[in-house]
Amino acid sequence: MGYVSLVLLGAAAAALLWRLGVARSLWSMGIAALMLGAAGYALQGRPLLSGRPTRANAQPLEVDAGLIDLRGDLFGRYTVDAAYLTWGDAMLRAGDAGAAVQVILGGIRRYPGSVELWTGLGTTLAIHDGNQMSPPALLAFQRAIRLSPGHPGPPFFAGLVYVRAGRFAEAEPYWRRALALTLTNQPYRAQMQTRLALLHAYLGQPSQ
Repeated sequence: MGYVSLVLLGAAAAALLWRLGVARSLWSMGIAALMLGAAGYALQGRPLLSGRPTRANAQPLEVDAGLIDLRGDLFGRYTVDAAYLTWGDAMLRAGDAGAAVQVILGGIRRYPGSVELWTGLGTTLAIHDGNQMSPPALLAFQRAIRLSPGHPGPPFFAGLVYVRAGRFAEAEPYWRRALALTLTNQPYRAQMQTRLALLHAYLGQPSQ
């Protein structure tokens, strides 16, 4: 209980003062500090509660390794921008989506013209907001698309957010645009075609 811990703390402090050879004339200062802390604890604390271990509130979030590989194919793997996203991925695995957002925002403050970071911010904001295309996430994707209208990455990951949210019809034009922007010799084109074909099948649309 709290009182037991307080007594043990006082005894440990006295033993430490004696061990360090502090003059007894100075002990009164330490004892006064301990008494002040004890009084505050007695007034504001709950010393009669029994102690028990606590668990962290954060729940680890799953990060799809396949999508990380695809992101690397689309934007590059060994760039400064990618380092911020890798750090953000680590925060997501630790269950702290808020910290992941802050990491990527830190990267954007240094590299405001990074299409990769704005796309990553949109994806991470959506995860932070319950896998929904929230207004901040949409604004981030729109910013990425304006920075590089011919890059397939931003529309692909925007469409992915809509798929995760179950808003398949809204995902279709984004994935269709991403495929249209992908050169035929790119290795990830087949993956985009497969995803779009599955989406068309779900929506009952003919695949092109």
